This record gives sequence, structure tokens and C-alpha cells, in this order.
Amino acid sequence: MELKIATRRCEDPQGAQRLFHYYLTVDQVETPRFACENYGVRIAEEAGDEACCPALTTSAARIDQLMTLLVDNKVGPAGLADVVEDWL
Repeated sequence: MELKIATRRCEDPQGAQRLFHYYLTVDQVETPRFACENYGVRIAEEAGDEACCPALTTSAARIDQLMTLLVDNKVGPAGLADVVEDWL
């Protein structure tokens, strides 16, 4: 499952307008004793590339911090892996 969180428009260094859509991905993790949600993120550029980093954390607060970081800084698909690597 995924939920659209935000859309941001920005201008790249060449002056072209870019539109990024930010999604929260949610996977169900089940074990014999319990089930929990595992959160990730996906960024899709309007009519362009997309990148996804699923199953990053089971903490809702932690994924909220990452999503806020991505949206506020208008991170595009090309930068997602680097930001996630630093965030981890």
C-alpha cells in the first residue's frame, strides 16, 4: 500500500520546472507472534524518473522525520538513495 503525502514544484539549475510526488509505502510484516507495518518512501517525478526505498523502518515517527526532510528539501528521485543512506 502507499499513500501520497505531498507534491512539490521546483526549478532545476537549468531553469526547467520539475514536479515531484512523495509517497509513503506501507508493507505488512507478519511473524508467528505479531504483525507490524514497515514504512518506506517513493518519489516520482511528473513524466519522469522515480525511485523507491521500501521497508526502511517500523517507526511511524522516524518515517515522518524522513518524509519531512525529503519534502522540505524537494529531493528528487535521483537524490533519494543518498539522502536515505545519510539518514540511516
